Amino acid sequence: MLTGKRILLVISGGIAAFKALDLIRRLRAEGCTVRCVLTASATEFVTPLSVAALSAQPVYQDLFSLKDESEMGHIQLSREADLVVVAPATANLIAKMAAGIADDLASTTLLATDKPILIAPAMNVRMWHHAATQRNIDTLRHDGVRIVGPARGALADGESGAGRLVEPADLVVAIAAALAEIGGAPLPLAGLRALVTSGPTHEPIDPVRYIANRSSGKQGHAIAASLARRGAETILVSGPTELSDPPGVTVRAVTSARDMLHACEAALPVDIAVCAAAVADWRVDTAAGSKMKKSGAPPSLTLVENPDILATLSRHATQRPALVVGFAAETDDVAQNAADKRRRKGCDLIVANSVAGGATFGAADNTVSLIDANGQEDWLRLSKEQVAETLTARIAAHLGRTP
Repeated sequence: MLTGKRILLVISGGIAAFKALDLIRRLRAEGCTVRCVLTASATEFVTPLSVAALSAQPVYQDLFSLKDESEMGHIQLSREADLVVVAPATANLIAKMAAGIADDLASTTLLATDKPILIAPAMNVRMWHHAATQRNIDTLRHDGVRIVGPARGALADGESGAGRLVEPADLVVAIAAALAEIGGAPLPLAGLRALVTSGPTHEPIDPVRYIANRSSGKQGHAIAASLARRGAETILVSGPTELSDPPGVTVRAVTSARDMLHACEAALPVDIAVCAAAVADWRVDTAAGSKMKKSGAPPSLTLVENPDILATLSRHATQRPALVVGFAAETDDVAQNAADKRRRKGCDLIVANSVAGGATFGAADNTVSLIDANGQEDWLRLSKEQVAETLTARIAAHLGRTP
């Protein structure tokens, strides 16, 4: 989707600038050419050498550099890209953009460009919520600047709230969506509706205790982002996680397996269903209404089976999705157990992975096999974003859509 696209990345000075290095790597892996402009304060956090090494392009810093101006003048630099991205966008640079100030290479380039701009704010939570910053953001929105984030969470200064730079994987999704919107090119899954489940479920024992598992939700969230990036109207039904909502995805937060099933049924009809959540198989028959106290003997818990979301969607009498994808997290005989699960549940495809030792839960990468009625396809160890992209391509091919 990004092959051949030219990105001008403006990196401004904030602790989140280190994430720009990962963003450059990901954009180049997608086939982009990335040129970078660093503000003076950005060089306090990342070096021009590291940026140049990752981008394989000269790095531009100084408005009055004779060498830079002779090789690539700031006007040409501002207009040779398909999209200008500012990540991180500090409160200072946002203020300059809103006021039309051009006192360094970055702000001059942004003022001189005739290309679309996407910014990813990152700053202290109080700076983000300050009336001046919000006025500036409103001005930029009115001017047609696209804005992604900020995300919520722990900040480098010890505070917590809105102000985190969105993760590089999510930025790539936002960049792809912006370029697709600008170009007007049809996306392979445009017009289709997708449902993804993600994360664990929590089954209450009493108001303070629950049954759960180690799922982080990273794989399911990555799949939802990838489907949205390819044009699908995507609904993500997520159990409790610490992850930010993927850009361009409608998120339905749930807690228990029964909550998740109800949310999935409410989302029907859909064309694609990907059941990546690690749904608890059992719940306590009757959860206690108040905290259970120690009494010298452990409590006796009666467990009952939770509803089977994958089987329910696969065998839905009236609104079965055209394609249902399941996940099988196994510790032994992974491929055989996954193949048996595919037949038993009635889904079309199943993604199998080994969770022996718990190594996959919360990790950044995954080793999986894709199993269908015709056999098994083993994938190399990939990042969870790459697993999501590869799976999305298989989904598009299965539905006769060009990836």
